[in-house]
Order: sequence, then C-alpha cells, then structure tokens
Amino acid sequence: MTGPAVDSRPALLSAVGCYVIWGFMPLLFMGQARAGFDAFEILAHRALWSVLFAAGLVWLAGQSATVQAALRQPRTLAWLGLSTLLIAVNWGGYVWATTHGATLEASLGYYINPLLNMVVGLWLFREKIDRWGWVAIGLAAVGVLFQAVALGRPPWISLILAFSFASYGIIRKRVPIEAQAGLLIECLFLVPFGIAWVVWLAWTGQGVAFDDPSHLGWAMLNGPVTVLPLALFAWSARRLPLSTIGFVQFLAPTLQFAIGVWAGEALTPLRIASFAFIWTGAAVFAAAAWHRSRAARQVVIETPGPL
Repeated sequence: MTGPAVDSRPALLSAVGCYVIWGFMPLLFMGQARAGFDAFEILAHRALWSVLFAAGLVWLAGQSATVQAALRQPRTLAWLGLSTLLIAVNWGGYVWATTHGATLEASLGYYINPLLNMVVGLWLFREKIDRWGWVAIGLAAVGVLFQAVALGRPPWISLILAFSFASYGIIRKRVPIEAQAGLLIECLFLVPFGIAWVVWLAWTGQGVAFDDPSHLGWAMLNGPVTVLPLALFAWSARRLPLSTIGFVQFLAPTLQFAIGVWAGEALTPLRIASFAFIWTGAAVFAAAAWHRSRAARQVVIETPGPL
C-alpha cells in the first residue's frame, strides 16, 4: 500500500524559477554595465545589498538562532570563510564575463559544472560513475578542448567558474548549516569589502550607483537577484529527486548561451562544435540520471512493505 501522493508541481516550478533567474542574470549585469557600472562596483553592490535580503530570508525561515550559534563556532566560521572566498571568485568571474562579452564562455562553465561534480564525487566521496557518466565526462572534455582551440587559449573563465562553484559545493556539503543561514554569514564576511569599495568609489568620484535613482535601482536589484534563486533552490531541492534537479539545472546555461548569442558574441564553427559536444554530454548526463531515478522508483514500488 502506498502513501499519499505528493504534489511536486510547486517544487518543480520553484526549481525552474531558480534556474530561469540564474539564466537571465547576465541581462542585469549587462544593463548595469551600460549604465556605467564596472565589474568591481557591481560586485561591491552585490555584496552590500545581498546581506539585507539574506537577513530577511533568515528571519522569515526562523533561522536566526542557527546563525547566532554558527557565529560562536570557530570551525564553522573558518569553513564558511573559505566558501566565501570561493563564491566571491565565482561571482567576480561571472560578473566580469557578462560585462566583457564573454557570456558564452561563462555558460560553458555551468554546463561543465554538473559533470565536474561527478568527478569530484568519485575523488572525494568515493561515489561510483557508471559508463554513461564517463561518456558524458569524455564528451565534455572534448568540448573544452574544442573551446580552447576556438579561443586560442584555455577557456579560463569557464574553468574558473566551474571549479570555484564545484569547490564551493564541496565546502557547503561539509558545513552543517542551512543554506539560508550559511548565505547570510557569507554575506556578512563580504559586506565590509563591499562597503569599503562603494565608499572609496564615492570618495574618488568614480562610482555611478548614487548618481541617479535609476542607477541606485540597478544596484539594489543585486540583492534579491542573488538571494531569491538560492531560496527557491533550497526549497525545491528538498522536495524533488536529484535527477530532476540535475535535468533542470541545464536551463540556466542554456539561457545564458542564448543571451550571449543575442548580444552578438562570436559563435564560430569551432565554438559551435565545442558546445555540440557539451550539449551531448549534458543530454547523456540528464538521460542517465532520469533512468537511474526511474529504476530506483521501480525498486521501491516492487519492494513489499511491512505486513
């Protein structure tokens, strides 16, 4: 006898919403660049405004006590300090890429990331990779090689984004703290640097955020656009199979790729070949994850319950 069915549609919509926001995020940074922001000012305001929205999210989730407890644990703070450094590198690389005509290269990094996670799982957590997983990894490796040939150099932005986010995921997997509480502490680590940079820009007359109400609006948008997708992801990840999350996550780099093409970034035959290998690897990854999830559900259905 099975239990009551759980309606997963809200969780699926939440996951889709999360990755759609991440997918369209380049438009926010491109808009700020057109308004006169440089990458470092965008990053400073991302740190500055995110802490306010992260604090609101912690309050709504009732996790204030969790944050207070973590602030009294030096080991937890040390791990979160390391994760803060990694997410700062990731944010900085992504902002720089999307404001310097490298959105296509950034999207490649987020196609690589889930495949890189499989390698990390094998290396650190002794997780198994089936033959289809190795096929997906091999296709991605060929795609990266083609990208290097097309660019005339290694795709540093893609690799920095993929490795920094994978490393960030490893750290956060090891730290026993809720996503919202951990994000707030990371923002608290970053906010002094954000404030210092914004003050320095204002002092030297180089900042643009406070020149015009519309510019301030652009700056403040960095807060919810950073925090909201994480909240949606944390909520949906607890309610959906990992295979579903693994499939939906490719929505973000696909949207980023489309934005890069729309923005007029060069799409040479070699780059098309590179993405063809990456897309094929992503499709193999998603199909294998779906197959494993289906097989696991079948085992559960066929396993007799207690009498």
